[in-house]
Amino acid sequence: MANIAAFGEVMMRLEVPGYGLLSQGNTLHYSFSGTGVNVVSALSKFGHTSYLFSTLPDTPLGDAAKVYLQKLGIQTSQIKRGGKYIGSYFLENGFGNRPSRVTYTNRMESSFNTASTDSYSYEELAQYADVITFCGITLAMNDHVRSQMLRLAAAVKEKGGLVVFDCNYRPSLWGDDAYAKARPYYEAMLEMSDIVMLNEKDAIYTLGLACNTEDREEQLSQLIPQVAERYQIKTIAGTQRTIYSANEHALRGFMYQNSEFSFSVMPRFAVYDRIGAGDAFTSGIIHGCLQQFTPAETVEFATAAGMLAHTVAGDTPMATEREVLQAVSRRRNETVNDVER
Repeated sequence: MANIAAFGEVMMRLEVPGYGLLSQGNTLHYSFSGTGVNVVSALSKFGHTSYLFSTLPDTPLGDAAKVYLQKLGIQTSQIKRGGKYIGSYFLENGFGNRPSRVTYTNRMESSFNTASTDSYSYEELAQYADVITFCGITLAMNDHVRSQMLRLAAAVKEKGGLVVFDCNYRPSLWGDDAYAKARPYYEAMLEMSDIVMLNEKDAIYTLGLACNTEDREEQLSQLIPQVAERYQIKTIAGTQRTIYSANEHALRGFMYQNSEFSFSVMPRFAVYDRIGAGDAFTSGIIHGCLQQFTPAETVEFATAAGMLAHTVAGDTPMATEREVLQAVSRRRNETVNDVER
């Protein structure tokens, strides 16, 4: 098993109970999450040693976040303390034809996003990471954070580690001329990355690649090999989602490695909580690559991990390797879920 680190923000999730709206409720349930938190927490459940590189406020709220991360199996020794705030978001769960809604607050003033470029010792942090993961949401924050990401990725590469980048593009975070503004930063991260989470939409809109078809599978077959060759990326993976309602989806995973595609089956499943499911897929791809699963096994494992993440409350994936493999087996054999005794 490997030492795996994530660099990213810890966020406070404030959820309206059930399927209520903020305008209806008067209580909120809080927890702590973030893309990096979700990925390395999932990987800790698969048996890896997981670290988070971040900054939390030196306040009781920061203390609570740190304790919560430890409960998730994340090593917190490399989390810095400073600043005043933690970013947060409010979640209203969707139902039927009404989608879930996320409202961010205090994001840019968080301790993580206001930490200076020299807040971290990049060479020292790299000693804790055989693999390090980054995401496009973090890349969108500000110039200080972008510089931190690039310097840390370079330090891990210099040490011989693997860099994972999830494109995770959010246009609302980039402001005016979002794609044009984001593109050079995405390209800089892709040039350093060994494993990338990216789909055909990222290739077209974020990277500006041309495509002569509207068919999603044909777009994948045209664009993903171009991205892999242009940026010398060893593995590209992602998902294509079909939404039937807020509470019923289907998910197909793909993986491009050694100039060949592998696709998962496309299970249709009930959705309890969607937030964080993409992070579960990412963790499955990383785990499969590190454990030397075949590409077909890796993409099936990752898709099953993503599917299971839809079935539990909260952002953070909770399935163990055994549970994910059981889900793969049930799907392969078309068996019905029953009570485990």
